[in-house]
Amino acid sequence: MTQIGLKELRENVDKFAKKVQKGDEFIIMRKSTPLFKISPLANDAWEEVIDFTKIQKGGVDIDELLTRL
Repeated sequence: MTQIGLKELRENVDKFAKKVQKGDEFIIMRKSTPLFKISPLANDAWEEVIDFTKIQKGGVDIDELLTRL
């Protein structure tokens, strides 16, 4: 896994995003300290729970939804 500086990530975010899409992983460093890791999502990482556009055209207002919880 490649280590890159936070500044390098900020300056070249598009380049690193494309590499992550291809499967590369990176440890983001700041002052020789690891901050976080970026890696591609697994294909099954996201699961649709509910599609609010199927309930109401244009979706459901978040404030309305929260009052009903």
